[in-house]
Amino acid sequence: MARKTPANAEPTPDFEASLEELEALVERLERGDLQLEEALGSFERGVALTRHCQKALSAAQQKVEILLKEGGETRARDFEGEAAGAEADDE
Repeated sequence: MARKTPANAEPTPDFEASLEELEALVERLERGDLQLEEALGSFERGVALTRHCQKALSAAQQKVEILLKEGGETRARDFEGEAAGAEADDE
């Protein structure tokens, strides 16, 4: 599910959609047949997608570490990374 973003920004897609879009951008850039402006725009979007994917992976890793430290018990608990990640995505 895509997250809400400011009106002038593209919505932030979920991890899988971001990764798929990033792979498509890399393929287009590697072909080398884009005009300079289009290549720069694609590169900029790729950087944003990479950052989004890295944040999602980091949050997932932290959640796994929390579960492992709790002996595998799944309990509802505040996760400070979620609040921080939501704020970062809204920028």
